[in-house]
Amino acid sequence: MQPMIASFLQRIGANRDLALGIGVLAIIAMLILPLPGWLLDLGLALSITLSVMILMTALFIEKPLELSAFPTILLIATMLRLGLNMASTRLILGHGHEGPHAAGGVIEAFGEFLIGGQTLIGLTIFIILVLINFVVITKGAGRIAEVAARFSLDAMPGKQMAIDADLGAGMITEEQARSRRKELEAESSFFGAMDGASKFVKGDAIAGLLITAVNVVVGLILGIAIHGVPFGEAVTTYTLLTVGDGLVSQIPALIVSTAAGLLVSKGGMAGKTGAALSEQLGRYPKAFGMASVLMGAFALLPGFPFIPFALVSAACGYGAWSMSRKLAAEEARGKAEQQSADAVTASAEEPIAHVLAIDAVRVELGYGLLPIINGSMTEPRLDDQVRALRRQMATDFGFVLPAVRIIDNMALGANDYRVFIRETEAAAGEIRLDRLMVINPGGGDVGLPGDPAREPVFGLDALWIDRSLRDEAGLRNLTVVDCGTIITTHLAELVKDNIADLLSYTETQKLLTEVHKDAEKLVTDLVPAKITVSSIQRILQNLLSEGVSIRDMATILEGIAETVSLTQNLTQITEHVRARLARQISAQQTRNGAIPILTLSPDWDRMFAESIIGDGDERHLAMAPSHLQSFIGQVRELYDRLAADNEIPCILVSPMIRPFVRSIIERIRPATVVLSQNEVHPRTRIRSLGSIGKQIALDAP
Repeated sequence: MQPMIASFLQRIGANRDLALGIGVLAIIAMLILPLPGWLLDLGLALSITLSVMILMTALFIEKPLELSAFPTILLIATMLRLGLNMASTRLILGHGHEGPHAAGGVIEAFGEFLIGGQTLIGLTIFIILVLINFVVITKGAGRIAEVAARFSLDAMPGKQMAIDADLGAGMITEEQARSRRKELEAESSFFGAMDGASKFVKGDAIAGLLITAVNVVVGLILGIAIHGVPFGEAVTTYTLLTVGDGLVSQIPALIVSTAAGLLVSKGGMAGKTGAALSEQLGRYPKAFGMASVLMGAFALLPGFPFIPFALVSAACGYGAWSMSRKLAAEEARGKAEQQSADAVTASAEEPIAHVLAIDAVRVELGYGLLPIINGSMTEPRLDDQVRALRRQMATDFGFVLPAVRIIDNMALGANDYRVFIRETEAAAGEIRLDRLMVINPGGGDVGLPGDPAREPVFGLDALWIDRSLRDEAGLRNLTVVDCGTIITTHLAELVKDNIADLLSYTETQKLLTEVHKDAEKLVTDLVPAKITVSSIQRILQNLLSEGVSIRDMATILEGIAETVSLTQNLTQITEHVRARLARQISAQQTRNGAIPILTLSPDWDRMFAESIIGDGDERHLAMAPSHLQSFIGQVRELYDRLAADNEIPCILVSPMIRPFVRSIIERIRPATVVLSQNEVHPRTRIRSLGSIGKQIALDAP
């Protein structure tokens, strides 16, 4: 028999869900079956111990989600108290006429301790204690839970958008985003469950008041009318039993209400309920230790039953000791593993890949500029502005800019910054966080006090003014720029100038296989049977280098497919793709309803055509240096004269010579657009501003 019992208990201990199920069944049984006085004493001691453990755990945890099982614990603790209330009520009403010991030693001890021979005073104190729990603790905890649940649900969309933004900006991985979303859902579920669980505590307090009234009134009727107990003795006995019963029920309820308030004012449970309860409560051996000390003190108080409290105190003490040993062993094992890992890392040579890895784009800041990235400025954070820049570049040019690394560099001046493109310094500048930069769009004096400066992006004359003059500068129609915007604008211009170099082989592969999945069939037909990814990368770089967006990847791939069977010359393929993108290119260059253009004179057009020699991939321009110098001089003269009239035209040439004209123009005026006649959409109007090679004509046709 004993081995069977031992095996059964061992099986229960190994299966925590089975143990929890048996405990819940025992609580239900208490609502139906009568309990002897000694078993009721053990249950009441267990109820007090559980409430103290819950309170101590709520004090020790750092985040509410560490005790996400609290609503479940609260429900079980409430059901346990109600079951014990039913059992004690049955004993009080059935055996109260036998004397104060009728409902067990715990209730008798608590009643004697509070009443102390003064029935009216003891009853008054008990009622005040119940009202404190009901009006103050329970109501306050319920209100906090309700507000926390409402705020948590209201904030969820914003937090989800922040996670999506970080994921889109490349600041976190998909796995990290999934983990954050799961934590956000758990937090929302937790506070929602706490809002509902707070009603358990309120209902428990109301039930305690009703049970107390029933015990007093019905007990007096039964004792006097049925059992013939004298009125005075009946009042004393039933009042003592009722107050004792109410105390051992309301004290744990008060403690748990306090724990609930602590928890929600400081969110979902993972795994099975039994495993979660034991695992979460078992993290804090201090809670078990303090509960053991308190129960030991109860056992030693005069008049209190020693055995129930001593047993529970010993069990809690043993639990605290065993959990402390387990945690210490795990901590020692973790330290040993960490030391071993550190030793291996120290002895191992750093992989050469770490040395060779470079940042596509990097911004270095002096120590005085750190407030714009740590959020201590009133201006927008620099990383938020860079994230918005990456989104804008993706919209304008059709591919996601690689992540921009922002670091501090103590070797720089306090207010200096530098921008690197593929580990090469591309630009540098100086800004002042305590000031704002103002620029007069029309030139001239800005009319405000400040320190003269040179705008680092475009080299314009500017002024550093005090931040308090922002509104006055706006009223004067001056351009006001904060420090973060200066760096972001500088970064944007550098990226546009070097965007072709930033489109790597890896980024091209991602565009073909991940971003433009709708063109998957076309990509499969082209790569690698007709063209390689490297060749597509070069064609896309050719487009980007002249400011043509590659967002319309389907049209680009169709253009490549149409030409690649005729030629492998990447320049000719690029020209055909540009012709396919005529609508997009024309719309991009249209100003006030038309494209402003300069054309080549017939002499220059013939000279360029006759200077192209070679066939296929060997074609190149062989023009006399004196002629090239003359052409460059005429282009500069025309553009300088047109710039005075705020005109920035495109150069329109024949398709055959466009690449060669562009190769010359980009060395003197990189921002000048050179179009072929095939790239002007038939529905697009043009506005001729003159011709290179004869007197400029400013009048529109």
